[in-house]
Amino acid sequence: MLDRLIEKNRIWAHQKTEIDPEFFKRLVAQQSPEYFWIGCADSRVPANEIVDLDPGELFVHRNVANLAPSQDANYLSVLQYAVQVLKVKHILVVGHYGCGGVRAAVESQGDSLIDHWLAPIREVAHSHQHELDAIGNDVARFDRLCELNVISQVRSVALTPIVAKAWREQQPITIHGWVYSIANGLVTDQGVSVGSLEDRQRIFDI
Repeated sequence: MLDRLIEKNRIWAHQKTEIDPEFFKRLVAQQSPEYFWIGCADSRVPANEIVDLDPGELFVHRNVANLAPSQDANYLSVLQYAVQVLKVKHILVVGHYGCGGVRAAVESQGDSLIDHWLAPIREVAHSHQHELDAIGNDVARFDRLCELNVISQVRSVALTPIVAKAWREQQPITIHGWVYSIANGLVTDQGVSVGSLEDRQRIFDI
């Protein structure tokens, strides 16, 4: 089984260099991305391919349901590296419609470790219960919760001391909220881009 993967790797590398002889040379030299992607761990969502960038042009952090929890040292460490070392200019919080993590957050029994991880989504669902209950179609309801989760995570990123410090020091960083559709490959901007402490106050009333 693993030998087959190694063989496929050789074929892939050969095809890459046949199409673009400089591809791997660029990757060796390239680690100054302008974009930091916080996305879902779903394997059907290849971050750099969605926006047609080389891997080195997009710094990526992925977890179940594209969360940005303030207590998660892994996420915070990656965020700090992206902001303070790589000096990214855009942070993209990207969810996707049909997200299994979002569905699990509201359908599971709440008695496992993953349920603890997904607790922020249940809080989003609770705070928007009236809006969600008014949506009669189950698929549309979960899609809306995917959007609301992205908006909530944009807010969470904007509240971190890491980003606030960068803004105070006039470092140009804008946080964006997108939702990707696996069904057609298209991204939808949720209209909550935050590029300063003033934006944060205006958009989220913080």
